[in-house]
Amino acid sequence: MLPVLPILAVLLNGLMAGLFFAFSAAVMWGLDAAGPAQATAAMRGINIKILNPWFLTAYLLAPVASLATGVLLLMGDGDTTAGVVFVAAAVVYLLGTFLPTAAVNVPLNNALEAGDVDWAGYTRRWMPWNHLRSLSSTAALVLAAVGIHLS
Repeated sequence: MLPVLPILAVLLNGLMAGLFFAFSAAVMWGLDAAGPAQATAAMRGINIKILNPWFLTAYLLAPVASLATGVLLLMGDGDTTAGVVFVAAAVVYLLGTFLPTAAVNVPLNNALEAGDVDWAGYTRRWMPWNHLRSLSSTAALVLAAVGIHLS
């Protein structure tokens, strides 16, 4: 196995954990402090600008790197425990980060853009799911780091 793949898994999961944590710990609180009209305008801008190659690469490849590392470890001469831990990192990310993003956060972003939800309704529903994304991407990061330690 290429030694860069498990490192890439840790790096990409770390980038995503940091991004979601930043929104939970600071960005959304800062937007709330700006007031509903300013917060809505700023979040609309964020939702448009975040769809860039930097974000999309990390967001989409984090679980792929974890899963690929796990599968290669399970199929090769590597530690099967490490392989299972890397696969678990991918599963945790997919269930706790990717799925809520697709099922809840993006539809709420689209509703905010369309004017179908006000700021208070948006943030009240968006934030708990972002906290889950923050926790699950952090858990995926920890699992990938443990996987490196075990391999």
